[in-house]
Amino acid sequence: MFLGGAPRSSAQAVPKTHLLIVTGASGEPRFAQQFHALAMSMVAVATTRFDIPDSQIIYLAEQTTPDPKAIGGRSTREGVSQAFDRIASRASAGDAVFIMLLGHGSSEGDVSRFNVPGADMTDADFKAQLAKLSNQVVAFVNAASASGDFVKTLSGKNRVIVTATKSGFERNETLFAGHFVGAYAREGADTDKDGRVSVLEAFVYARREVQREYEGTNRLQTEHAMLDDDGDGAGRADPGARGPDGVVANRFFLQPTAGVSATVASDPRAAELLATQSRLQAQLDTLRLAKGVMPEEEYDRKLEDLLIKIAENASAIRALGVRKP
Repeated sequence: MFLGGAPRSSAQAVPKTHLLIVTGASGEPRFAQQFHALAMSMVAVATTRFDIPDSQIIYLAEQTTPDPKAIGGRSTREGVSQAFDRIASRASAGDAVFIMLLGHGSSEGDVSRFNVPGADMTDADFKAQLAKLSNQVVAFVNAASASGDFVKTLSGKNRVIVTATKSGFERNETLFAGHFVGAYAREGADTDKDGRVSVLEAFVYARREVQREYEGTNRLQTEHAMLDDDGDGAGRADPGARGPDGVVANRFFLQPTAGVSATVASDPRAAELLATQSRLQAQLDTLRLAKGVMPEEEYDRKLEDLLIKIAENASAIRALGVRKP
């Protein structure tokens, strides 16, 4: 979940993470299978590793037949709008909402589209849907081809916008989606070794792996992923924890704090410990932004103190039966 802003007291509800995955019009069977496999991989990671309840996950697809139990509806314009309505009605202020588009895209003039069954959805259509989530922190990942122009349209406060391409002119099939999902499903993306993968880490990992795959097959790279989270409408290929893009993404995590289950979170003692862990982790994230600015000895002293407190608090949380993420 997003670890930023004012800390919530132990009496307040623990922030939740809501996940929306949309696979679009496939065009041919192999793409339908590919998109479904990626979506199911993300759902599996969310439920088994990050303990996100099924009630907070929506998966929409071109057809529901591949897995009627997992797929909540068709990815038509109406279906997507209803999914946003459902999330908006359930999400509290400060909750995290993670949205991923898997499929094909297109662009013509100033209009960019994500291909769905029936009439395609434009970047302006998604802007209208995101307006329903003005009180939440949103990560919007368009892993489709020709997705780059979504950045300037969707950019805003408390939003992380990720696209697989730098513009609408990069229209070839993308590799980014597989590697971005892989950042959460496999090892290797957690560069700071804190046991979690931020959206920034997932982006950096996926972008690196895409480049490596193109170089390994001696092909000209036809996709260049971008990230924007400072609201200026201009994505960057090299975001970082210190910005200008990457600050929010660096503090956006899919998993709930310490991988807590809904049952344990209802325990007042667990809620208190979780609130403390969120505050400590937010302090750690802020401290890391100051590395290189404050004196090295002061940074090391504060870092050690926070890491000890986080470890002790995490131990107390695990003692209550919370699984490690």
